[in-house]
Amino acid sequence: MVVLEKSAKTAEQAIEMALRELGVTRDLVEIEVLDPGAKGVLGLFGGKDAQVRVTYNDNDPSRDAIRFLQPIFASLRVNATPTVEERDGITWITFHGKGMGAVIGRRGETLDALQYLTNLAVNRQFEEKTRIVLDVEGYRAEREKTLANLARKMADKARRSDRDVTLEPMSPHERRVIHIALQNAEGVKTVSVGEEPYRKVVIKRVHDKAPYNDAE
Repeated sequence: MVVLEKSAKTAEQAIEMALRELGVTRDLVEIEVLDPGAKGVLGLFGGKDAQVRVTYNDNDPSRDAIRFLQPIFASLRVNATPTVEERDGITWITFHGKGMGAVIGRRGETLDALQYLTNLAVNRQFEEKTRIVLDVEGYRAEREKTLANLARKMADKARRSDRDVTLEPMSPHERRVIHIALQNAEGVKTVSVGEEPYRKVVIKRVHDKAPYNDAE
């Protein structure tokens, strides 16, 4: 965190001085006017400069993630409004707006790619790594429901046919959803096979009663 105190004839001039020194825009800082200053007699004698305190939090992964994504969204002609939420130590950034399908892509592939690039871009700046999840209009929650339902249906298929069932390639996040959905399921276990980006989940038929799960 960087804190600057600046004085000038007006508070606005003092703020501009601090912003130039920090090299950031006004929306990224907190501003406190310590003294609004005063004009002298006839504007000449007894005047007092204004004084401000400008605080810049230079360790804000969500802010940096949003700044990284802004030019990408602009190239996609998407006007998105972000909301930030911390969930179990993970920074979730959810975007709302029109035309967000371009950000999601086929089965979330574009969204996953943007999330991967965003994590790389943000975490290279900080010693303490932050996990960032990108979402669009609650897409991930709906996708997780769909995957959990798919996992249960394919587990039933494995039990009925007494054969393993191999799912299509998925991202690490989606594979984790499958593993969790079936971690207590009887008669099946889940394993991941293959190399990225074609790594997939196999629902394996087992005949002991104890559920088993080989999550990543």
